[in-house]
Amino acid sequence: MDEKDEKIIKLLKDDARVGYADMGAKIGLSEGAVRKRIKTLIDEGVIRKFTVKISLTEGTQAITLLTANPACPTQEVSKKIQAIPNVETTYEVSGEYDIVAIISGINMTEVNECIEKIRTVEGIVKTNTMIVLRSS
Repeated sequence: MDEKDEKIIKLLKDDARVGYADMGAKIGLSEGAVRKRIKTLIDEGVIRKFTVKISLTEGTQAITLLTANPACPTQEVSKKIQAIPNVETTYEVSGEYDIVAIISGINMTEVNECIEKIRTVEGIVKTNTMIVLRSS
């Protein structure tokens, strides 16, 4: 990954709807070169998904701290959680908890359903969920 790829990722983070031609004009590449670079970033797993982030005035977000059973590989548990609808991101972390899941939904019911699904994942032994009240 070079400086151009980093600029592409930054532009996509700021606005995932930006067009290839607009992106190319901003970083000095052709539309085709941008398209090829994005495909490579996806194929290499650098870009894992494109998503819609709902503002907290229109939805609900939660941060769930998870403890995994030491007998289960944390990476495998994390992959199962990432596959659950409404889980935006998972992080494998050190400390008291093993995994952090960022959850978003249209309403509290949707977020709660997601948390309930996470609790049924084999290898999860404890959850601690915080509802996000405001972000800046």
